[in-house]
Formats: sequence, structure tokens, C-alpha cells
Amino acid sequence: MEWSEPAIVLSVAAFGESDLRTIVLAETHGAWHGLARGGAGRRGAPIWQEGNLINARWVARLPEQLGSISGELVHPAAAIAMADPLALAVLRAACAVAAGALPEREAHRGAFIRLARLLGGIGIAGTALPALVRFELELLRELGYGLDLSSCALSGAAEDLAFVSPRTGRAVARGAAGDWAPRLLKLPAFLLDEDAADDEADLAACRDGLALTGHFLARDAFGARHAPLPTARLGLYDRLTRRLNGDDDAR
Repeated sequence: MEWSEPAIVLSVAAFGESDLRTIVLAETHGAWHGLARGGAGRRGAPIWQEGNLINARWVARLPEQLGSISGELVHPAAAIAMADPLALAVLRAACAVAAGALPEREAHRGAFIRLARLLGGIGIAGTALPALVRFELELLRELGYGLDLSSCALSGAAEDLAFVSPRTGRAVARGAAGDWAPRLLKLPAFLLDEDAADDEADLAACRDGLALTGHFLARDAFGARHAPLPTARLGLYDRLTRRLNGDDDAR
């Protein structure tokens, strides 16, 4: 039993002295566990870093076995993100969400493409945070918890959508929200325009986007597994909030 295709390293954990137990997200095979022999060694360590894009090859005698996984580095996203603490926090949050929410060995190509796009541009200023929000929206959709942002749930209008119902996941127009507005989740404008450049989304809009997707990830994707949002994801939101409040240590 074997397969070989592009994959993203989602997580690594020590297994013995020099091996790693890893989870990768493969384009057509989904989230897949494997044993990277020698992955913690000098030659393997640069490859087996969270967020790296690799050409992966998994081999096992029987399909139900953990199997051995090897990889060739394609894009060193982890090394690139090291230059920017916020980009590194985004990378870790995205990988933790994917590893925790995606079922094992189930193809989710849309989520793979969104995550690969995020990681491919991790070094481009201003793009990582909105790309993370878009990835999380796609992840929710592929898991069956997609939000309906096409029109207002109350009026049917497709204009001036500004909120999302935390109960139904449907958009609500600003004029229709009325006194309910404080109880609704904010809908950042960049999520309504698929062609909008990610670097046009400001920090406040990204924080609102993370609050929106975080609510449904916690309630549905992780709630269905009786698990909390990953620490890396919670930490990113806290970091962004402190940064917006003027905390220079949250840069």
C-alpha cells in the first residue's frame, strides 16, 4: 500500500530518539498520519516543520497500519514565517485547526488548496490573516457547516450585508439587524468579495473574521468532537486583540 502526492505538514511529535509521528494534509488523500523515520535528525528536521509544503510518499504493508512517510521539501513556509511573529502565529493556528478538525483519510481538496495558498504567500505582508479566515470558511463548508453569506436571512437583500447570525450562520443586512445587532457576529467586507486582495483587509476586519469563523469552528467542527479550539488558534486571536489595543508586545 502506498501513495505519493503534494502534502502540507500539519503536526509533528517525537517518536523515539530520531523519528517523528506526523500528520500531513495530502491533496487527494486528506489528513494522514505516518512515521517519518529520521525526521528529527539533521537532514530531516528542515523538512518536517509545521506548515511546510512537501512531496510526500506514504508506504505500509497493510492500509490500516501507521506506515512510513517520507518527504521532499517544496516550499519552506515555516522558515519564511520565522521572520514575522504574526505570520508564524497564523501558520501554527492554521495547521492546528486543520489537524484538529479534518477527519483522517478523507479528501478535502478545497481546504488543501486554501491552506496551500495561505502558506505559499506566508511571507507577503498583510495576506496571512485574511487568507486564514478564508481557509477556515472553506474548512467549515467542506465539513458540512458552511455559512450562507449570499443574502440577508430577514429581508432577502444581497446588499449591505454586515452581520451573521450566530445561531443559523446566515448573513443579516445592516438595516434589518435593528436592536439585534449587538448579538450578531460582524461580517467583514472582504469575505463578500472573492476577488478582493487580501492585503486590503485591515487588522480589525481580520479580527472580526476570526471571531466569526472561530464561533462556528468551536460550536460545530470542534464541538462535534467535544474538543476546544486549539491553543494556537486561541492565542492568535488574543494576540491580534492585544495588538489592536495598542500592546506593542503583541507585534
